Amino acid sequence: MSAASDALLGCGALRPELILGRASGENFPVALRFLPRALRGDLIALYGFARLVDQIGDDAPDNRDQLLGAVADDLARAFDGTPRHPLLQRLAPVIQRHALPRAPFERLIAANRVDQGRVRIASWSELLQYCALSANPIGELVLHVVRQAGAARIAHSDAVCSALQVIEHCQDVAEDYARGRVYLPADELAAAGCADEQLACAPATPALRCVVALQVERARELLGEARPLVASLRGAARVAVAGFAAGGLACCDAFAAADYDPNGKLVRASRLALLRHAVALALARAQ
Repeated sequence: MSAASDALLGCGALRPELILGRASGENFPVALRFLPRALRGDLIALYGFARLVDQIGDDAPDNRDQLLGAVADDLARAFDGTPRHPLLQRLAPVIQRHALPRAPFERLIAANRVDQGRVRIASWSELLQYCALSANPIGELVLHVVRQAGAARIAHSDAVCSALQVIEHCQDVAEDYARGRVYLPADELAAAGCADEQLACAPATPALRCVVALQVERARELLGEARPLVASLRGAARVAVAGFAAGGLACCDAFAAADYDPNGKLVRASRLALLRHAVALALARAQ
């Protein structure tokens, strides 16, 4: 095995318990406790892979490109049933049980390779292209796990996942800027008169709030695709996906309440708002 593979296994920041422990801090419930145990386990396995890749891309102390390459190698072994990393060992039976496609996993790795350069998103359309790598694959994999994937559902899911990613970028403006990454569209920052140094200002400047408000409302519009998606699903999948989308809608509410300031204090969804949106989505019928 390569030195990078050994480093992946030996990196303390990538221990499985630390990776999975981040689930409670997500905007959406990763695996609701009242879902069937098997489904919860499968969703947690998907989350573990996605969060492992993100953690490497954001915070790994060693050569991140090499570690991402090591994850790609271990992903190949997971499809063969012989992975080394504990999180990939957890994922391997899920891959086999549901015949999961490899391409969505590879896109998640590709997104984090993009993050290793100085990220500057030129426009809203470019941001959506990035989300197609960094977020949309997760929703596609979830649909495969619940065995209800299909072109129309994946298209709806892509919109929901892109919205969730955009919301996260809005929450992390200052943190991303400190890492040399600006995910807010550069053309819209320039049009609003928001210079780079304003991205770290707390409280946020009016110009930054204006740009964040635009992204949040776009995300809310994308989350409208959750309604036909959830209405088309059966059983526990309906509840799980409603929970994911509800987290995004509740975060949009939280941003509005905070006057679209991402830097004044942590903008998080309230449990009550999340529950309200989840129930409304789960009970909705397709229009």
